Amino acid sequence: MKKLFLLIIISLITGCSGIILEPADFSWPIESVMETNDKGFIQDSRYSFSVNVKPLFFAERNDSSSFKKESVRVIRGTKGYYYMIASGFKNVYLFNVDNGQMLVKDVIFVSEFGVDLPAFNQRNPYVELLEGESTLLFLNSDGIKGKE
Repeated sequence: MKKLFLLIIISLITGCSGIILEPADFSWPIESVMETNDKGFIQDSRYSFSVNVKPLFFAERNDSSSFKKESVRVIRGTKGYYYMIASGFKNVYLFNVDNGQMLVKDVIFVSEFGVDLPAFNQRNPYVELLEGESTLLFLNSDGIKGKE
C-alpha cells in the first residue's frame, strides 16, 4: 500500500512539471504565396493559417487600402517565426505568435527601393530571401546572416 501511495505521489509531482519536447523544427519546406481578400486577410488551408495583413501594408506603404490584389509571401523558420514580404516592400517582417496574435519581433531592412520579385526558400538553419533568381540575404530569428 505504501508503494502504491508513493507511486501516486511521484506521478502527481512529475505530471505537474513542464514537459519539453525537443528538438523541434517548425519550418515550412517552401513559402506560401497568398492573395489578400477584400477584407485584407490571407489564408493558407494547407497550414490552417489565416491573418489580417492590412496593418502590415499600412506599416510598409502608409496606405490602408494598398493591400488590394496583392500577394504576400510567408514562410516559417525552424524556430517558429513567420517571415513575410510582398512585392515592393523594403523590409522583411518577422513575426512571433502570442495569444492569438502575430507580433512583430523584427523588421529587417532589405532595399531602399523595395523588392520587385521576392521569394523565400528554406535553407536550414536560415530562410533565404531571393530577388528573382538572385539571393539577397540569409535570415534567421536574429536578423541577417549574410550570404553563404
